[in-house]
Amino acid sequence: MEFLLDLDTIDWQLLDLLQHDASQSNQALAQRVGVSPATCLRRVRRLHDSGLIERQVALVQPERLAQHLGHGLTAIAEVSLDHQGAEHLDAFEAHAVAQPEVQQCWRVSPGPDFIVIAHTRDMPAWLALSQRLFTQSANVRNVKTFFATRRAKFGTQLPLPTSPPPAS
Repeated sequence: MEFLLDLDTIDWQLLDLLQHDASQSNQALAQRVGVSPATCLRRVRRLHDSGLIERQVALVQPERLAQHLGHGLTAIAEVSLDHQGAEHLDAFEAHAVAQPEVQQCWRVSPGPDFIVIAHTRDMPAWLALSQRLFTQSANVRNVKTFFATRRAKFGTQLPLPTSPPPAS
């Protein structure tokens, strides 16, 4: 269920705290924002129910994972389509997001039509993915791929106000 919320300072604080560490206990969150645990729990549930909090996940540390699986390959691809009609854009997007290796898929403008960020175990796996995504589709005109050599920053937090924005 999605509905629009009126957010106050406590809601903004909760969103900020949860973006940085969603594993905090309700007790700890309540203490940090200065409300009772019951009030905190009710507010966090309301943020979830409204759809404002999309989901909570565990972020896997790539260097530690590499000790078990190898470093893998992260590719950032600019994709331009021959036809940009809504049905063509929707079709490519649906095909890209259905691939488990695709971590992010962005429609962008101007320039290419999409930016796709994918992680594969190695170059042969990247080639297989690129065949599925780019060469089996007659609508892909151009692909320019960059391979990540180092991750300097990776964040998931959105910048939030510390208090409710003024009413418009």
